[in-house]
Amino acid sequence: MTDAVVVGGGLAGLVAARHLAESGRAVTLLEASEQVGGRVRTAHADGYTFDRGFQVLFSAYPAVKRELDVEALSPRPFTPGATIARPNHRSVLSDPLRNPTAAPHTLFNRDVRTADKLRVFKLQRELAHRDPETLLDGGGQSIAEYLADRGFSKRFVDRFAAPFYGGITLDRSLSTDSAVFEYTYKMLSEGEIFVPADGMQAMPEQLADRARAAGATIETDRPVEAVDVAADAGEVTVETAGETITAAGCVVATDPATAADLTGTDTVPSETLGCVTQYFSLPTSKAPSMGKRIVLNAADDRPNTVAPLSAVAPAYAPPGMELYSATFLGEQDADDETLAADVSDALAAWYPAAGFDALELLRTDRVRLAQFSQPPGFRESLPDPDAPEGPVALAGDYTRWSSIQGALESGRVAAELLQ
Repeated sequence: MTDAVVVGGGLAGLVAARHLAESGRAVTLLEASEQVGGRVRTAHADGYTFDRGFQVLFSAYPAVKRELDVEALSPRPFTPGATIARPNHRSVLSDPLRNPTAAPHTLFNRDVRTADKLRVFKLQRELAHRDPETLLDGGGQSIAEYLADRGFSKRFVDRFAAPFYGGITLDRSLSTDSAVFEYTYKMLSEGEIFVPADGMQAMPEQLADRARAAGATIETDRPVEAVDVAADAGEVTVETAGETITAAGCVVATDPATAADLTGTDTVPSETLGCVTQYFSLPTSKAPSMGKRIVLNAADDRPNTVAPLSAVAPAYAPPGMELYSATFLGEQDADDETLAADVSDALAAWYPAAGFDALELLRTDRVRLAQFSQPPGFRESLPDPDAPEGPVALAGDYTRWSSIQGALESGRVAAELLQ
């Protein structure tokens, strides 16, 4: 009999395993796939680095600061703000306090009215003094309603908020709970967004190394078939294909559907949001100057955003080449080639002086489960970490909110329930 079994080697499970091991528990983590990371994965091919879907880390997330050695990840930050793009037109909107060199561009940006710029800075000051957790306890209206109540113009919403926060929440209609907006806006104002130099999977690999260093055992390619609580609720049996493991406690840190199946918890959210991310190469000699900002499609959602990944993290592409990602929101019916044509057309319209004849589609990731739906009031219906019977705890962003912060924090909370 062991002290604890952690089912699932995503971010939440890895954090739970580490905290349990650091508290002196004998811990075994079982991961169904061949590597840890859950939804956070990276592939390397032909000198390119491909994260599974466009993902970034927020350096200001409290759990990122607590659970990760950020400097060891060799962070490659994006420049604050974004480029707003329409056919034959681009403009920059940034935070002049954090990016002074962009102050003139922001000041004279005609895509966003002066009154909206002032509202942005006012909101930033208001949120600076708020505790992040209290922000998540607020909300209750959509982001669209929240921005309207604060007087933001339709132009600001259409040209900036919809594509920018559409990329964060995978919901360009801005029907996500405003608590998510306030929390992420505060984090953006107080830190950087970045990718690790070796790709996003460097994050779960570091978490796994920390869990092992604390004494946890991590076994991959070990799917779990059942989690059963003894009649007296004093111990748990974990069934795998070839073994039954008895433990004093168990953390279930799988995807939402599997967690619901293993624990019988019927409040695990089932409505999910997906996206499609494509990766493109272009010779550096033919590449337009995009800087290190995310490019927002202010005209439509074909695609929603483009990110100049190799400009931000040079190791993402081989010498002499650039790597871009383009993200479409939702599951797309169009085939890869049709989506790629949309991206090429958009880039050509935004950067008419550049040539994209050599733009090459390298990879397409269709991510069906990227986030769970977060309508106004969503947190009221999320499962508590101690919802399962007996000494079983849930860990996953679906116990808090859909984010890397939510996943990391949930792992710590679940471990504390079993300690």
